[in-house]
Amino acid sequence: MQAIYENLKQDVYCRDSRHASKTLGYRSHLHASIELAVVFEGHTRVTVDSKEYDVRAGDAFVVFPNQIHYFETVERERYILLKFNPDVLPEFLSQFTGCLPLSNIIPGAANDPILSQMIRLLSDTYYSRESFREEILRGYLLAFFGKLLQKIQLQDIQSRDYNVLGMIMNYCLSHYDKDLSLGLLEKELHISKYYISHVMSSKLRIGFNDYINSLRISTACKLLSQTDKSVTEISEQVGFNTLRTFNRAFLKDMEMTPSAYRQKKKRERSIRADSSGAP
Repeated sequence: MQAIYENLKQDVYCRDSRHASKTLGYRSHLHASIELAVVFEGHTRVTVDSKEYDVRAGDAFVVFPNQIHYFETVERERYILLKFNPDVLPEFLSQFTGCLPLSNIIPGAANDPILSQMIRLLSDTYYSRESFREEILRGYLLAFFGKLLQKIQLQDIQSRDYNVLGMIMNYCLSHYDKDLSLGLLEKELHISKYYISHVMSSKLRIGFNDYINSLRISTACKLLSQTDKSVTEISEQVGFNTLRTFNRAFLKDMEMTPSAYRQKKKRERSIRADSSGAP
């Protein structure tokens, strides 16, 4: 199955069908994020790592990092879709990165009054401009997944016949801030560097260097937004050898410079603060 690699440009992303006209239907893709949809009406067919699921009104489904998946809308859905980086919830990081669900569908989850209320509150907060928005989002996510994970049976990744692509991506996710190369992965994973390159280009449609850079840029965005570290410090921390290489990669991925991105995030926070403080 061919899949497109997606790099989440923000820590938390939400799409609510009350505010968006899109259906859930989407082509084959994968990412390093957690993806979850709660379906209140309609019917969609989800394929995750070659397993097919019928998701109907009242159900939810969850996809863990590096699982290849796609959606086919059967009957137009009313839903809330979430994507977020696993390290947003360090309390559950070991589950998100070391396990996989035995089943990606959670039947009846949308009918649970507590889960339904929390996901709606989370969506309302995401679309708002209130103060401490990020902190409130994290709080709702933590409470929501604290309840949801009780309904999901997890299996340790190491007990699974894990595929080569998963091995490659997990290694890169753990070491992207180091000086990585195909030669190093060949030595560490005992897989031919030519085969690694082939798997990434055929499955992800992305080259090795572009994939590593996308992981580094994702972390750099967080550091630019949440810390006062200099651009040079951030460049070194996420694994770039030179500031020039960092600036070039950042511009390619984000279509703006690191400094412009930091200023943009500051303006957004200022607008939210002004809005929440207005009489």
